[in-house]
Amino acid sequence: MPHPAPGPDAIRRLRASTPMGRRAFLRGAGLAGLGLGAPALLSACGTPAAKQTAASCVSKDLSSTQKTLHFSNWPLYLDEKKIKQAGKKVTVYPSLAKFERESGIKVDYVTDVNDNAEFFGVVRNQLADCQPTGRDIMTLTDWMAARMVNLGWLQKLDKTKLPNVEANLVSTLKSPSWDKGRDYSVPWQSGLTGIAYNAKLTKEVRSFDELLTRPDLKGKVSLLSEMHDTMLFMLLLEGADPEDFTDAEFGQAIDRLQKATDAGQIRAFTGNEYAQDLVKGNVVACEAWSGDIIQLQFDNPDIKFVAPEEGLALWSDNMLVPNKSEHRANAEKLMDFYYDPVNAATLAAWVNYICPVEGAQQAMEKIDSSLVDNQLIFPSSDTLAKAKDFMGLDEKTEQSYQKQFAAVIGA
Repeated sequence: MPHPAPGPDAIRRLRASTPMGRRAFLRGAGLAGLGLGAPALLSACGTPAAKQTAASCVSKDLSSTQKTLHFSNWPLYLDEKKIKQAGKKVTVYPSLAKFERESGIKVDYVTDVNDNAEFFGVVRNQLADCQPTGRDIMTLTDWMAARMVNLGWLQKLDKTKLPNVEANLVSTLKSPSWDKGRDYSVPWQSGLTGIAYNAKLTKEVRSFDELLTRPDLKGKVSLLSEMHDTMLFMLLLEGADPEDFTDAEFGQAIDRLQKATDAGQIRAFTGNEYAQDLVKGNVVACEAWSGDIIQLQFDNPDIKFVAPEEGLALWSDNMLVPNKSEHRANAEKLMDFYYDPVNAATLAAWVNYICPVEGAQQAMEKIDSSLVDNQLIFPSSDTLAKAKDFMGLDEKTEQSYQKQFAAVIGA
């Protein structure tokens, strides 16, 4: 069964180590080959995945004797630099090297998460059968993290080993609907979904209602092919709560999206290739992810990001410890390390996402003062008060909603 390309999956490919490096990377890549607009396939998505419980799948921790850690993350989602070794350029990760020195833990860092659905297909058979995946941390977006929690495929974290996380996790991320107590997840980075427009080509766009109805925008608008992001705003337009809604409300929201699509208002549903379209003028306004817009604004100040009148979508990519990992305590040490405000600010200065750590904004003064007041890295409490998450879904409901959405967008 086809699914839209999930989450802000391709954004991480747009990172580089300095503002100049980021600009050069964007120009060199042209953003052309980075989109995930084509539907992704969930491996065997029509077959319910096997659930596990703490009793049915017991994990043993060997961290006290094995000082190793396998960390699976997205490409270009950790501070890095290139150095020469034996005449060749190699990538090193300064903050991770600092963690290794301080902890004595050797980290096998692998950027093998390129797409939530694709990664699910890679690990689902092992996790469903209570077998090791070879990973101790995997970083997945909210909706997929929720799926892993519901399936019982994650180890519960020991909060006594996470003092920095307990003290410094920002309040807006402490209690997502799918993991109320953050028993299984720790946010790595967060982002906002809102509206972007090209001020050179159109007047200000203030709401999703305008995106869907304004005559001067007809055929010049794109929305995201990520069901959770786009339908969150359709639910808001219907007056529903995206964190607690019914099947009937989802159906009404789908009908609203279908009406706008049938009217020719929407040019396309895309992955992050909307960024290229926005710069080129193929679209003049669109649904957008905050991380993309920071990057585009380095070269094009006409690109604006707006908190829609209806509200914002707030999402996170989350560090998770899968069942049968034998190094949970080592993983918890790494999680806690990145919740030290200085370490968190070092990471945020490179990746340019919303930092989930209290105190990092103050620490940023000494690292990169130009980023201290950036609302897309350190949004105000007023901005975050408008932000919503998407309700966690069970397997059956997720598949039903994805199928309805795919029918509307032609996936």
